[in-house]
Amino acid sequence: MEPATRAPDTLGFSKGAALAEWFEEWFDEDYALLYAHRDAEEARVAVGRALRVAPELAEGPVLDLACGTGRHLEILRRANPLAFGMDLSRFLLGMAPGGLRPWLVRADMRQLPVKEGVLRGICLWFTPFGYFSDAENRALMLRLGALLEPKGVLVMDYLNADLVARTLVPEDTVERGGVRAKSRRSLEGERLVKRMVLTRLDTGEVRDVMESVRLYHPTGLQEMAVRAGLRLRRVMGTYSGEAFTEDSPRWIGIFEKAW
Repeated sequence: MEPATRAPDTLGFSKGAALAEWFEEWFDEDYALLYAHRDAEEARVAVGRALRVAPELAEGPVLDLACGTGRHLEILRRANPLAFGMDLSRFLLGMAPGGLRPWLVRADMRQLPVKEGVLRGICLWFTPFGYFSDAENRALMLRLGALLEPKGVLVMDYLNADLVARTLVPEDTVERGGVRAKSRRSLEGERLVKRMVLTRLDTGEVRDVMESVRLYHPTGLQEMAVRAGLRLRRVMGTYSGEAFTEDSPRWIGIFEKAW
């Protein structure tokens, strides 16, 4: 665990491990350029709706897990000054606004350096769940449930797995921020794999990167949550709070700790 400057010292932080995996290599400057359209306005809408559905997020210690540059955390902290963020990427944490730095921690989510039963809430925005093996993902869900205090809440912003499978675009090319990304997508077993060839337009430099996420259907996510002592409070299909349907772009589950 590495705090960017310091971290809340009442939560029992301990040293975590960093592993060389695709997600450790990818979340850097090129990622930030290609996903820059995921902006503060989107985060404002998402956090605002989450606070209405789960007002507990405005109280006590709340973890924004895989917080990246802190776009959701910055908005959440306006309602809750005890909210803090955690991410593995040094680069994305370094891009966070200066005012957030004391509330950022660098750690691997498979070894979360937080005491059990102390969090009022946990948020996972923009699909940070499913990066690992099925066993590790299930262990993570159990750990998330253990970290919450009774009646604590978990916000899980995830893919609509059925929609992804039905509408998969095998190949495309986009240019953003001076980077051209040629992407190939495939369903490999239970995983959505995206392989990208990135070309910097100013230098011609080329690199290969990938993303790989385990696809879980809503019933699978809910089954894991129940095993973690969580019950579903509400499901939304968009950041603005529309009901989930088979064509919704997101599956956003609001869970509460049942015991």
